[in-house]
Amino acid sequence: MAITLQELQMYKNFDELARDVLDLAKEILPDQLIYLTSFSDTQQIVLKLSNHDTSILLTEGMAINLSDTVCDRIDFESKQPLVYEDIREQTCPSELRNTLESINAKSYLGIPISFINGERFGTLCAVHHEQSQFDKKSITLLQRIVRMFSYYLVLERFASRDSLTGLYNRHYLSRFFEDHSESGGVVFFLDLDGFKKVNDIHGHDTGDLVLKEVASKLEKFAAEYEDAFAVRLGGDEFIVHFPYILSQEEMNERAEHVLGRLSTWHAQYQLSTSIGIASYSGGSNTDLNTILKNADEALYRAKTAGKNTYKFF
Repeated sequence: MAITLQELQMYKNFDELARDVLDLAKEILPDQLIYLTSFSDTQQIVLKLSNHDTSILLTEGMAINLSDTVCDRIDFESKQPLVYEDIREQTCPSELRNTLESINAKSYLGIPISFINGERFGTLCAVHHEQSQFDKKSITLLQRIVRMFSYYLVLERFASRDSLTGLYNRHYLSRFFEDHSESGGVVFFLDLDGFKKVNDIHGHDTGDLVLKEVASKLEKFAAEYEDAFAVRLGGDEFIVHFPYILSQEEMNERAEHVLGRLSTWHAQYQLSTSIGIASYSGGSNTDLNTILKNADEALYRAKTAGKNTYKFF
């Protein structure tokens, strides 16, 4: 599950640590422009620059199609850096040469940053508008810095993600509301109908597989809507959050859509989903517990109405 810029912005002390990483890298390669990036499924985002070198055409916040980047060619499995001391040499493929020349870089060093499970986070890179020399000691030191940074990322991810499904957890939802609830939004509170019977008949291992499948379906559903995200509160309770106001028609359409996604199961499971929907207007008085209580009340009404349906608070 790719990390998002919004998630990074809520990591404790992320900006400070990212700046420290760049400062340390700059001590090792003082003549280079150093930058830190993250990957989404389709883009590379330039998170931080060591300095604003006007000769290199990169800016903080720049988003580039991942398939068009040099960093996408790094071998993350082997965790080996990608090095081109002079892109004009024959060892540099022409398409990469063109990409680097488009930002006025004549040399490039890219070091992969991964989570412990091998999932790609992004890169720590060094570029220069002239050819460069990257000695083995410098590269090794940068790799050690990256390793320490990846440990920090793992700790933050554990704090923000559900360990079973990989979805965001209640801690992340709470932090989101502390910082980003001013524009109002809509909460879908979902509960699986018949899940207890799955655990009782087929066992908790099968139940865990069902929860993982639900999480995958909800993540794909949320990805279809701008800035929406899915949360596992615990057990078989999930949230899909839309951080903006929706019309009645839009809420109906999205509720029907997610019910459809969660209606197809193996015949022996006999599962469906009930949804409680609550809107909030945002502002300083926004209280997450009240919103969840309202959505839970609507969920109860959906359950008592025959399940496999949705109700509004």
